[in-house]
Amino acid sequence: MRKQAKLGFFQIWNMSFGFLGIQFGFALQGGFMSRIFQTLGANEHDIPMLWIAAPLTGLLVQPIVGHLSDNTWHPRWGRRRPFFLIGAILSSITLFFVPHSSALWIAAGSLWVLDASINISMEPFRALVADKLPDSQRSYGFVMQTLIIGIGTWVASNLPWAVKQMGVSNEAAPGMVPESVKIAFAIGAVVFLGSILYTVFTTDEYPPEDMEAFKREKKENAGLVKATLEVLKNIGNMPLTMKKLGIVQFFSWFAFFAMWSLATPALTEHIFHAPKPTLSEPMMMDSFAGKSLDEIAFFQARSAQFLAESMDYPAADKAFNDAADLVGSYMGIYGLSSMAFALLLTLYTAKRRINRKYVHMLSLLAGSLGFMSMYFITDPQDLIYSFIGIGISWGSILSMPYAMLSSFIDAKKMGVFMGLFNMFIVIPQITAATALTPIYEGIFGEGAIHAMLLAGVSLGIAALSNLFIVNKAAISYQGEK
Repeated sequence: MRKQAKLGFFQIWNMSFGFLGIQFGFALQGGFMSRIFQTLGANEHDIPMLWIAAPLTGLLVQPIVGHLSDNTWHPRWGRRRPFFLIGAILSSITLFFVPHSSALWIAAGSLWVLDASINISMEPFRALVADKLPDSQRSYGFVMQTLIIGIGTWVASNLPWAVKQMGVSNEAAPGMVPESVKIAFAIGAVVFLGSILYTVFTTDEYPPEDMEAFKREKKENAGLVKATLEVLKNIGNMPLTMKKLGIVQFFSWFAFFAMWSLATPALTEHIFHAPKPTLSEPMMMDSFAGKSLDEIAFFQARSAQFLAESMDYPAADKAFNDAADLVGSYMGIYGLSSMAFALLLTLYTAKRRINRKYVHMLSLLAGSLGFMSMYFITDPQDLIYSFIGIGISWGSILSMPYAMLSSFIDAKKMGVFMGLFNMFIVIPQITAATALTPIYEGIFGEGAIHAMLLAGVSLGIAALSNLFIVNKAAISYQGEK
């Protein structure tokens, strides 16, 4: 096995910088897709199911892409970088067109394409850290990615608000996405492609140590059928510690899916008191001839209701869009918080080892408290504190599990195992997409804000599940291998 050389700050920064664009894509998707769905007519009960495209594509795409990147080598472009570039091009195109969707089914289909494209770029980035860095620097490397992800989350989450401050309209006719959101997504598309290109052109990769053996293995594993069979084989051979980490991941990502899919309807209604307005269907009656007095009275009442709603709609919709912008900005706080947390970990792990298990457990508990506090908030400004706690957990979720995993799996299968590890990201999201509403309504009652309470409980379970991890290599770096 090759003994990787230690890399300097800017080398690790360059190889991680593409994550800025990836997170622009995820932050715009996570912060504003539910708003787009609501604008196109979805109610809050429909939204989690509309999001199911995202985890399903991850479940299908990431292990296959991981396997393919493990078995790829190009003299100029390397092993992982071709996938960065392909995913970036597809993601940038889709980001530009998503807010221009004219119907709900088009927006849901666009989300499917967008998430598949982002996953093509994202999975190989995780494997690149393990490819390039020795075990003593892997916590540092994954934390550096988290630092850049935090920057991307904060900036992208504030884009619609910032664009509105420049004078771009934040109002639109019923069923239309505001211009501020369209421009924000276009900016995200440019940043996505640009940041990936930066990493592609500033980072090199190690070639296979034994090129002839690599070519033989590549030939043996060629083809989608063989790739799928190899993935299934590795699922059966999954290490026990990886399964335990999977439990932590399951409850962590269930919580964050609840936030991404329902934070906008939950917080605009519960805290800002500005839910998405709706219009009743207008009734048509050509003539009152032959109609009873009750029927005529009902028609007149419905007509008056429709007229009143039509007159109130512009102001109510503006209030909702303004509140949704603020929800997006507050969600950016969790990116800023995760960035600060990652920066502290970067400075610390550059020189010292950490107990990854307990860092992760305490971080998840901070996020659990952040989610549950939302239910009790009356002043919107207090959301800052909720999202600071959530950001600490997010910073750890994006670094500690991957650092733990990379310390005990086969380096030759780093890509495929990183892809398989994402099963524990997408399966909880699929579970939430299909059952989130009945679970939180069954436990806490109606109202999307109860999804945030459920997210807090889920993250608390994830935190305590860390106690089952006992693998010393995973918990803390023990010295040069």
